[in-house]
Amino acid sequence: MVLKWGLIGAGDIARKRVAPALLDLPNCELVSISRSRSDLAEAFAKEFGVRKWFADWREQITDDEIDAVYIATPVYLHADQTIAAANAGKHVLCEKPMALDTKECNEMIAACMANNVKLGIAYYRRFYPLIVRVREIIQAGEIGRITVAQINAFEYFDPPPDHPRRWLLDRSKSGGGPLIDFGCHRIEILTHLFGAIVQNEAIVSNEIFSREVEDTVSVLLRFENSVSASVTVTHAAIEPQDTLDIYGTRGSIHILILNGSEMTIRSGGDARVEIHKPTANVHQPLIEDFTSSVLSGREPQVDGETGREVSRLIEDIYQRKGQEEGS
Repeated sequence: MVLKWGLIGAGDIARKRVAPALLDLPNCELVSISRSRSDLAEAFAKEFGVRKWFADWREQITDDEIDAVYIATPVYLHADQTIAAANAGKHVLCEKPMALDTKECNEMIAACMANNVKLGIAYYRRFYPLIVRVREIIQAGEIGRITVAQINAFEYFDPPPDHPRRWLLDRSKSGGGPLIDFGCHRIEILTHLFGAIVQNEAIVSNEIFSREVEDTVSVLLRFENSVSASVTVTHAAIEPQDTLDIYGTRGSIHILILNGSEMTIRSGGDARVEIHKPTANVHQPLIEDFTSSVLSGREPQVDGETGREVSRLIEDIYQRKGQEEGS
């Protein structure tokens, strides 16, 4: 069987990762794309050999030929597009973060359940071979009981007014700054490794930039299995960071570049380096899993509930920050 796809949005991620994955996977067919500018939609379609293009995604989702849509648009559009696609009987794989708030997440989940279609969220990093291996080491007990995990994700971001990603600084469109933009990925990885979060504290600030959204966040998390974790994300540090460190009672795991292939494991007084190269297209395992879930009838590994829990935590952090500023 082949799942026939419509791609809503034709920006950078769609061009580099989503469209190539949909074209490469044998059980997927990319039937159509939509973009608000019809000339760009047509150019994208011709570049990738896609048969149909639309300037209006609402028209696209009425096409009986497509079974599923990948939503690759800014965050503020996710809820409306997901709900409309579900109501049209299409399965939905939606970019992260899932939505602007938990209310929208709930509405997305409800619409997909009511129409008996699958909902997945594009938290693709749990499919990294490095993360798969980390989970195996933890579950095997090689480094003992996990006590502490630490993540740094630093990306200097000061776009000019004409930059295509400038919308990320508009809270009404993005929902916030680096916490919701790429911090969400790190939070999802931690919940995948350690389970539900039962407590959180955060410092949300603008250290360098005077803008509508934060430029720096430090979060302390406690999980149901008593693991403590810290996540620091920033748009304001010139040196990039993408680290994951996990400490247990018998050893530790260290990843210097989360998007890379190398990690160091220390256990029993010894240390070794393991190499686990990521797939050439990091979106492909996610799309492959979602496609398999639709064709087999199971739930996707990263479903709406997973996306909602990440969004719920982020919303809670932002709300408390707002209450502090208003007091």
